[in-house]
Amino acid sequence: MNQPDLTQGDFTLPGEAGHEKLTLRLAKKWGADTIRDSDGTQLSPELIESGYAIYSTVCLVRSIQPWAREHHDQLQQNFLMSFPVVATKATAVVTLLAGYYTEQFTVNWQDSPKQWWQVFDRTTGLEVPKARWSVDPKKGTVAIAGTVPGHKYTVNFLALRLWEEISMYNHLTNNWGDREHLAAVDPMQPAVQKRLLAYLEQWLRDHPDTTVVRFTSLFYNFSWFWGADHAKLRDVYSDWADYAMAVSPRALKLFEKRYGYKLTSEDFVNGGLYNSTHNAPSRRYCDYMEFVHDFVIDFGRRCIELVHAHAKLAYIFYDDHWIGVEPNSPRFAEFGFDGLIKCVFNAFEVRLCSHSKGVKTHELRLHPYLFPTGLKGEPTFKEGGNPTLDAKNFWIDARRGLVRAPIDRIGLGGYLSLVEPFPDFQDTIEGLLKEFRLLKSFHAGDKPWTAPLKVAVLTAWGDLRAWTCSGHFTHGVELYAVIEALAGLPLDVQFISFDDLVAEGVPAGVKVIINAGRAGSAWSGGHFWSNPEVEAILTQFVHKGGGLVGIAEPSALAQPGQLFKLAQVWARPRLRRAPGQRKYKFTKPAGAVAGHFITADVPAQAAADLGKEVDGIYVSGPETQVLAERDGSPRLATHAFGKGRAVYLSGFKFAHENTRLLHRALFWAAAKEDKWSVWNTTNIRTEATYFPNAGKLVVINNAGTAEATLVTLGDGRTKKRVQLPAHGIKILDV
Repeated sequence: MNQPDLTQGDFTLPGEAGHEKLTLRLAKKWGADTIRDSDGTQLSPELIESGYAIYSTVCLVRSIQPWAREHHDQLQQNFLMSFPVVATKATAVVTLLAGYYTEQFTVNWQDSPKQWWQVFDRTTGLEVPKARWSVDPKKGTVAIAGTVPGHKYTVNFLALRLWEEISMYNHLTNNWGDREHLAAVDPMQPAVQKRLLAYLEQWLRDHPDTTVVRFTSLFYNFSWFWGADHAKLRDVYSDWADYAMAVSPRALKLFEKRYGYKLTSEDFVNGGLYNSTHNAPSRRYCDYMEFVHDFVIDFGRRCIELVHAHAKLAYIFYDDHWIGVEPNSPRFAEFGFDGLIKCVFNAFEVRLCSHSKGVKTHELRLHPYLFPTGLKGEPTFKEGGNPTLDAKNFWIDARRGLVRAPIDRIGLGGYLSLVEPFPDFQDTIEGLLKEFRLLKSFHAGDKPWTAPLKVAVLTAWGDLRAWTCSGHFTHGVELYAVIEALAGLPLDVQFISFDDLVAEGVPAGVKVIINAGRAGSAWSGGHFWSNPEVEAILTQFVHKGGGLVGIAEPSALAQPGQLFKLAQVWARPRLRRAPGQRKYKFTKPAGAVAGHFITADVPAQAAADLGKEVDGIYVSGPETQVLAERDGSPRLATHAFGKGRAVYLSGFKFAHENTRLLHRALFWAAAKEDKWSVWNTTNIRTEATYFPNAGKLVVINNAGTAEATLVTLGDGRTKKRVQLPAHGIKILDV
């Protein structure tokens, strides 16, 4: 293969007016081929005319501010549930916005409250008749008559959003002072559509030098409700994939006309849980998602056609206003986008970006973002921060995904001027860009080797939420940790839903199915386990020779006598339902079970950290082998069922030890132990990827310390010893 140029191309640099010398110097040092603007920055004529391709950011729903401020009825809105009020008398008064950030929300009094709002006695779960409550717009309250002392009451009401959430976050994070608070208009309103198309047409004329129009993103934001004291309770509720902020009376009327039934506020509020992606979705909510998706495709395509008419490319930023875009949907190609940009913190977000079909270019925005602080307020480019170390740690996490899946471009965002005092950071970025270009060259015309077993992850969402749960990595949710582990492993992984399973059965070639999550969640499956076909299909799959890996509360459905629907398959674990229930006394393992394949690389597994584990599990007989336990409750157990095998783990936390444990568990469940050593490393802090066409073996160090490892080559016998510096990478010709 030709030697690639590792110093130039495939990199998007954030420029900044007033810092032209720095911008152009780093563009040369980092080999940028493109310069972009970012929120809060502009590009000067000197940068625009410097010979680089230009990305220009546009957020349509924030673009027509004077008009938006004069037409509050055209702003985006959503249903909020008031904070609960406990009745002390026969009448209770609820202050609707108490506890919410009033610079973000205002109550929509204009659209009839009696038509759209609901009041609930949350103690009984019953709706309060409309005749028993009244509104007071001047006081911002709802008075409820006939209340029961000791019961708690809430109001579901429509709220207009005065300050768009990403503008609000950026404003407060960067202390933008008296800079304008931007509001988001509702594109489902005909008057808004007309103005947005006119704005975009003029914007395109005013940006003749723009090469790529970077939509940030399209129309509707993920759900993010801020609290009144946002320093202590910023997130009253947030969910990256909830459609709660895409609701309006117009949308609900159009939905009813199309689907033939009405949705209510409670379909969205859901008792205060809202429609978090972690909840198994209802059919009604899925219908609304489909409705919004259809609209976003239709109107989004009109915007993209305008961009193309001006001979420019259209890219979508897969964060912020991405609701309704659904890059994993098979319909994503209908938009006509030319590229997809995904901000990335870790490996599964790389896989998420690469997984999306329907665009030519897949680009990652690296971290740390060039802001003074990170997403959680931690210092980055300010006193106490270490951006160089941050960059290295973010990179080794993302790199695990980059060796497994192709990405076309990478870039940075934010204020470039912040990096000027950090020459070591500048050098680090230069080095990782060379790594990226090298890895990209290996993917060209080649696919990395994968083990002879296909793995399917079974959730309520299936492929629509492949390589994600809801947004960035949230520790403590088992499936996040599982997909992060899988993202860097040499495995063919696909995501299937319960609907897929019932309609089509287990996909061809799948050897092992993973079901991971807590009872009731979308990840474990929740109400989907009430369908007996699901239990029957999976039971037969294992009995005929398939493998099943369950984590935390797999197949869980609350029912008399049994929590796990597949208890007979998954090493017979179940939750104790009563103190007097008998349980089998298994032999407690001393550390790892000697000689067992799954625990071979983790000899101290009995003390390993599996995160927030489920306890109270017991086994029903000697056919279950417990490999690790705590206080009499199995933490890791195996079970042979018919011709197949099952593995149960009481939790899962992303770590080197646990990633190796899961990797081996999948091989054992697939009965492929004899294939294990090929292209694997002996050191669990390292991983190997083989590109067969290029004849290249890539060995990476996922630790911040120097490591040595042995790699077994394709013949299963020959081993190569590799020394790796901290965060390092080595390329071997094989």
